[in-house]
Amino acid sequence: MHTIDWILSFLPLVVVLVVGVLAQRHVRSVADFLSANRSAKRYLLAIAGGELQAGAVVFVAAFEQISHAGFTLNWWQWLSIPVVLIVGISGFVSYRYRETRAMTLAQFFEIRYNKSFRLFTGLLGFLAGLFNFGIIPAVGSRCLLYFLGLPESFVFAGVTIPTYIPLMAVMLGVTLFVALSGGVITVMIVNCIEGVLSQLFYLVIIFTLLAMFNWRQISSVLGNQPPGHSMLNPFDSFGIQDFNIWNVLMLILISIYSTMAWQNSSAYNSAALTPHEGRMGNVLSRWREMGKIAVVTLLGVCAVTYLHHPDFAAGAAQVETIVHHIADPQAQEQMEAPIALAHLLPAGVKGLLCAVLLMAVFGGDATHLHSWGSILIQDVFLPLRKKPFTPRQHIWILRCSIIGVAMFAFLFGALFRQTEYVSMWFQVTQAIFTGGAGSAIIGGLYWKKGTAAAAWAAMITGSSLSIGGIVCRQAFGHAFPLNGVQISFSVALIAIAVYVVVSLLTCREDFNMDRMLHRGAYAMMPPAGAPAAIPRRKVWLGKLIGIDENFTLGDKWIAGSLFGYSMIFLGIFLVGSLWNLIAPWPLSVWSSFWHIVGVGLPVFFAVVTGIWFTWGGVCDIRSLFRLLSKERVNVFDDGMVAQHRNLDEAVSAGESLPIQSFKSKK
Repeated sequence: MHTIDWILSFLPLVVVLVVGVLAQRHVRSVADFLSANRSAKRYLLAIAGGELQAGAVVFVAAFEQISHAGFTLNWWQWLSIPVVLIVGISGFVSYRYRETRAMTLAQFFEIRYNKSFRLFTGLLGFLAGLFNFGIIPAVGSRCLLYFLGLPESFVFAGVTIPTYIPLMAVMLGVTLFVALSGGVITVMIVNCIEGVLSQLFYLVIIFTLLAMFNWRQISSVLGNQPPGHSMLNPFDSFGIQDFNIWNVLMLILISIYSTMAWQNSSAYNSAALTPHEGRMGNVLSRWREMGKIAVVTLLGVCAVTYLHHPDFAAGAAQVETIVHHIADPQAQEQMEAPIALAHLLPAGVKGLLCAVLLMAVFGGDATHLHSWGSILIQDVFLPLRKKPFTPRQHIWILRCSIIGVAMFAFLFGALFRQTEYVSMWFQVTQAIFTGGAGSAIIGGLYWKKGTAAAAWAAMITGSSLSIGGIVCRQAFGHAFPLNGVQISFSVALIAIAVYVVVSLLTCREDFNMDRMLHRGAYAMMPPAGAPAAIPRRKVWLGKLIGIDENFTLGDKWIAGSLFGYSMIFLGIFLVGSLWNLIAPWPLSVWSSFWHIVGVGLPVFFAVVTGIWFTWGGVCDIRSLFRLLSKERVNVFDDGMVAQHRNLDEAVSAGESLPIQSFKSKK
């Protein structure tokens, strides 16, 4: 590491400290700490949420896929285009969830089902999140360890200590500061600022890589693969295990089924100013993802080229020497690309990439800490109390819970030996909760006949089967016939069937959906700063993709152009697939195709979104602070539920409540 690299690497610390101090003064209520008092607008949500998918562990997971499948997985992922777009633009699940005004998913479960189900899902979601998050700090610290060229271990008081352990402790300490100082206000703003800076850093990294590697070198490495394992021709890639078309097809169903079920960013789901702002945040995140994918893809394919092209043989030999000194075989595979990047990037650019990774670690891991720590308190401890916390007590115990999550992650990362691909570990641990939760969420929001008994049956079935899959994978490793995605897919299908059958058998009375969603006679006044809905006649395309009266002309252009652009690629996929079945393209055509589609277009979008989202993010941060400064604190808006309603709504309605001492909160 050059001096300039170290200077740039410390930039995230400055951002974190400044934002933490500024944001802390705006935390005046539980709703502020948990959901920024529902005051976040679309660009803030899109950028902050996107940074959760930009951490070191996410880069490692992406490098694993690229090193195995190259560009071929991109081709099959286009199958998901129409489904993903319709889900995103229509606000499937997210729109109705925001209408409930719940601050956590399990709070919605109590409103829709009952308190005991909230307790069970809160505890189950918390435990699943702990194990899912447990590997993230360790993988991230190992990635930075090898990227920075630090020694693997050192001796202290006669004891040999792996270097990644104290490095993990330092990173978790900074991450804790982000999560504790201002709750989700700090987390979102840190993530947004980091996202804006990262977009600018990405451009420097991209053009540096394009200057260092020519497409001929990249193409020769990706094309020089054994039959059935091509990294360019998707129709010659069916021999690739785990990262193939069947993986993609299963992930499409899993992604729809588990929409918003995984709660690693639960605060963002409730932080939107209005349901429509939350929906537009999801739409905009799709545009931003097109630019961000350019740097991940380029880093991955350039690392593979550096390791396998004769022009870089000397540097590749040094990388392999370092990799072979890593004792853990799984860690060897995970760290090969980060070590290669540390050798190939020039001074300054290496520091920028390190800053990107650190910023994503601080912001992304803080999101995890805040989410899992909040869920334990909101959905396990809070429903059990008869006397509510005061706001100060409530925020204090939330902070204690977040510290506990960080301590567990440190111990788990230091002691657990990972034998699974990062992406596969994520899938199977998420399925512990999402395997049954998907049915309970979709059925609860869209089907008035869904019952608590059905939700219980689906959750128990999904979690039991997923835990069994984890045990089998740990006991038998790759000898077990199902990988993480296949386990998740099977669990989802079984849980859906269980929920439907049990609901039909146990439904005695339709649930009052209008009251839960605040529609009709139960409608509430829109919040200050929210644009008024304008009734408009829907056209058939608007009905198809979910455009309604809340969409302004600009919103329609954003959503419509995203839909149109993506449908072009769906057309390319369909025509290209048919063409290749009749007359297969030669490897040279695939090479040229991916040069344009896999590199050229993402680089173009990286430039456009870098400018576009920088302006939008800055404006929305200012708007957040302005709305928070005008906030009227509601001490009853703390996540408690009474008689299937949020507590603040029940108090406002003057209902007789069985919970003691609410007046003490005033």
